[in-house]
Amino acid sequence: MPAVVLLAIVLQSTASSSGAGGADPLPGAKRASAVRATSPVVIDGRDDDAVWRVAPAITQFREFQPKEDGDPRYATEAKVAYDDRNLYVFIRAFDPHPDSILKLLARRDVRAATDQLKIMIDSYHDRRSGFEFAVNPAGVKRDYAMYNDAQEDDAWDAVWDAATLVDSLGWTAEFRIPLSQLRYVPRATNTFGFAVWRDIQRYSERVSWPLYRNSQAGISSQLGELTGLDGLPSPRRPEVAPYVVTKNVSVASGGAFDRSQKVTGGADLKYGLTPSLTLDATVNPDFGQVEADPAVLNLTAFETFFQERRPFFVQGAGIFRFNVNCSQVNCNGEGLFYSRRIGRAPQLDYGEPGSPTATTIYGAAKLTGRLPGGQTVGVLDAVTQSAASPLGETMEPTTNYAAVRTQQDFRNGESGVGAMVTAVNRNLDRWTDTVLRRSAYVGAVDFRHRFLRGHYQISGSLDLSRVAGTEQAIARTQRDPVHFYQRTGSFDSTRTSLSGNAEELLFGKVGGGITRFETSYLRRSQGFEANDLGFLLQADQQSWNTWFGLQALHPSSIYQQAFWNFNWWQYWTAAGTPVERAANTNGHVMLKNRWWVHGGVTVGQLGTTFCDRNCSRGGPAVRVDPYVAPWLEVDGDGRPAFVPYIWFNYWRGDGGRSERFNGNVQATYRIASQVNTSVIVSATHNVNHIQWFGTFTKNDTTHYTFAHLAQKTVSLTGRVDYTLSTTLTLQLYAQPFVSKGTYSDIRELDHPNATALDQRYKIYGDTSVTNHPGGFNSKAFNSTAVVRWEYRPGSTLFVVWTQGRGDDASAMGPRSLTGDFQDLFGLHPKNTFLVKASYWINW
Repeated sequence: MPAVVLLAIVLQSTASSSGAGGADPLPGAKRASAVRATSPVVIDGRDDDAVWRVAPAITQFREFQPKEDGDPRYATEAKVAYDDRNLYVFIRAFDPHPDSILKLLARRDVRAATDQLKIMIDSYHDRRSGFEFAVNPAGVKRDYAMYNDAQEDDAWDAVWDAATLVDSLGWTAEFRIPLSQLRYVPRATNTFGFAVWRDIQRYSERVSWPLYRNSQAGISSQLGELTGLDGLPSPRRPEVAPYVVTKNVSVASGGAFDRSQKVTGGADLKYGLTPSLTLDATVNPDFGQVEADPAVLNLTAFETFFQERRPFFVQGAGIFRFNVNCSQVNCNGEGLFYSRRIGRAPQLDYGEPGSPTATTIYGAAKLTGRLPGGQTVGVLDAVTQSAASPLGETMEPTTNYAAVRTQQDFRNGESGVGAMVTAVNRNLDRWTDTVLRRSAYVGAVDFRHRFLRGHYQISGSLDLSRVAGTEQAIARTQRDPVHFYQRTGSFDSTRTSLSGNAEELLFGKVGGGITRFETSYLRRSQGFEANDLGFLLQADQQSWNTWFGLQALHPSSIYQQAFWNFNWWQYWTAAGTPVERAANTNGHVMLKNRWWVHGGVTVGQLGTTFCDRNCSRGGPAVRVDPYVAPWLEVDGDGRPAFVPYIWFNYWRGDGGRSERFNGNVQATYRIASQVNTSVIVSATHNVNHIQWFGTFTKNDTTHYTFAHLAQKTVSLTGRVDYTLSTTLTLQLYAQPFVSKGTYSDIRELDHPNATALDQRYKIYGDTSVTNHPGGFNSKAFNSTAVVRWEYRPGSTLFVVWTQGRGDDASAMGPRSLTGDFQDLFGLHPKNTFLVKASYWINW
């Protein structure tokens, strides 16, 4: 912690000497003025406070959706005031039919199908970042943090207040935003970026001041300016939220189950070390209120990506974002920072009942901010506790995780350069030093530059990585599917470190007119490794991707909006072996009745291409055949109480021997203004004629075997949200999941380069394997019930019940899918009951 504070002082002093800071005023920018309030404004949704009689009104609103720069259907007025502690905004949304305004309750941060008023504040005035505060007529609040001009962090939660009122003229919203929740550099007079958006739900119409253009890139860069903010004080005010948690968990005890009761405590801290830098810290955090990950069965060589849901790591995550292998054509969540590594499930598992399923986080701290010279800074450090089995065997050692991300903007945010460094250091012992890497470091730089009125952009990055450990640990790294050194004959069992690099260069049109395009070259060397604190599916790969799109943003007699794109991509290994060549086209149309229709088709493996990862799993690259994959999606109008959704994808390849059908059907039904329900049924039928089965060594010969797999997967996801008030909600979630399959026709790789599929394989002669190939039956049930009560601003009480059931069998079994679902409820449940109370203190 002292090191983080020292870094803050150094960064602030360096930035202070770089100039006054903040973006220069843009010629022609829309401006509004704020008025200082002589007494605190009463937040009641009424404009009877004295300051509202003198504050100038913002009236020049324009429609931006569905028609860009159209005349608004109804008038809107906004006024802004401030004092030494708060920024106040009053908005009057005129509507001649106030009885048609829906007042739907929802839990915080959920967008209900209602009207909405939203204010956007770029308090740094850098045209790259900002904050959003929204409220609907029922008083349901939503807030976001903006970063990189157009991206939103919906997990960011501030402590603020709003009141709404529906009257004969329409409806109103009155906001009170504490200055402590914003970030700015105090000056004699401040200028904030500012905008007001209004949604008229029953007409799917959106209006704004100033005019927001969908045809232009960015959001923060299109905000107007709020002037007249004289003598604002420093926003540095400490916030502390201590909490206590009591948790009761069912645990295995011999052949039976017992219960474990534990009471713990911790605290969250937020403090403005300088006007531009904020420290967030958590001590002994508990995230028991967070919903469980969905059940999956992964039969590929690649790791499954799960979304981060823990509030401390989700908030401000955009600052630490550094993408890898990400283009307009394909982006799978790969990057240098993947916070799910912190507090992860232990990497070693000895199969002992009662072993921990996650590592404990001692504490974590984040330093984030925007300096006056245009630098964005993010520093994160976390320490996790050693995890051990009931017999004392180390499953995960004590580990320190660190990440530093900086970005420097130029030309009012139109250009920028950045850097990132991540470091992971483990305290290994005799249980772990032959398996895990002792240290892992990644350093990277990136840049972006927009030109020709910001309509075109070129960007790129260079990443370097190094991991170190014992010979055994680095040998495991080389054999990992991310690298597969043994496939290329470059495996070295004496290595104690591994280094690599990654490069990306992208060029495209991001704004102006109806066309968009991007072309990119992405490369990662075989030794590049980022998975200690990042997420990387595959090294040893290079690609050329091209995307072209057309957009029609003005309504016609058929549609409200329409989009079309064409994609072409080619992948090779770093040595030049072609592994994929495909083309794809997609269309997206919003019809006049507000229904969306999406569809597309991909044709892949054109020409001669090879599978170097997911087929022989470290063996030779195998030639693959062309495939075709159409998809279709239909989304219902979101305004009625009942909203349907259907999606399907079909894949056919291997000369017609393999096919896969995925389908999702979802129905959302609003039972009442306070109760919303949804049900999703997902089904997959998968026939894979060349599913990897196993690698066997016999008489010093390695056999790479494959099987014909017939698999069925079904899951049902149900949710109920009951909003008793804007501060008290009940959320129910449940998901049963079953996936079962059978292997047959076991073959081994024979001539991997053969043109004909049948010539690439031959019958595997080991009858101990081929006579009983088996299968699998994996089933799971996860459910969560959460009561959340914000009993005072920033202070919450959670009451949580989670339940998990699961079983895995090595055969498909005789039961039908319906029978497998019934069997789920005969399994012993693992129940967790949790009560967590926090109390927000602000000086």
